[in-house]
Amino acid sequence: MQSVLEHFAVSVSAITGVLAARGKQVDLFGVLVLALVTAFGGGTVRDVLLGNLPVFWMADQGYILNAAATAGIVFFLVRYHELPASVLMVADAFALALFTMVGTRKGLAFPVAPSIAVLLGVTTGVAGGILRDLLIGEIPLVFRREIYLYATAAFGGAVVFVLLQHYFPGAPRNLILGILVTLLLRLAGIRWRIRLPMFRPKLPVPDNSKPHGSDA
Repeated sequence: MQSVLEHFAVSVSAITGVLAARGKQVDLFGVLVLALVTAFGGGTVRDVLLGNLPVFWMADQGYILNAAATAGIVFFLVRYHELPASVLMVADAFALALFTMVGTRKGLAFPVAPSIAVLLGVTTGVAGGILRDLLIGEIPLVFRREIYLYATAAFGGAVVFVLLQHYFPGAPRNLILGILVTLLLRLAGIRWRIRLPMFRPKLPVPDNSKPHGSDA
C-alpha cells in the first residue's frame, strides 16, 4: 500500500513540476529536472532524517521511471493544450495531500513519537514544492502571502491521520480521511482565501531624545 500511494504521489508531483515550468523558457531536460526534484525532494528529506537509506527512489528505480515518463507525457500535452493557472494549484493540493500521508504513515512505521511523524508528513508534503519554486526563481509557495492554508492543511491532515491510527489502528479509512482532510483544507483555503494571521510588527517608536536640529 505504501509503495502504491508513493508512486501515485510521485506522478502527481511530477505533473506540478512540469506545470510550474510554463513561461520560464525551460527545455525538456530542465522540465525533467524540475519534475524529479518536485517528486523526490520531500521524500528524500524524510528518509535522510529517518536514516532510511538508500532513500526510496534509489532503492527502487521504478519511481524515477514513473516521474520521468509522467513529466515527458505532460510536457508534450501542455505544449499543445494550454491549461488554466488554477490547474497547478489544484494539482499541487493533491500532491500535498498524498505526500503528507505517505510521510506521516512512514514516520509511524519507525520508532519516533507521533508528533515527529506529523512533522515528517508535513516535510514530505512541502519540501519538494519548496525546491521546485527555488529552482525557477519563485518565492516558495509555502512562504507566499496568498498561500491559503498550505503547510497548515498538511499539518491538519497529518494530525487527523495520527489520531485515527491511535484509536483505530490499521483501519483503511484512516488514510482516506487523512488525505481528504488535507485536500479539503487546502482547496477551501484557495476557494475562500483563508489564511493564518500575518506577522505585522509594530512601527518603530520614533526617538525623541535628540534635540530638534541636532546632528549629534
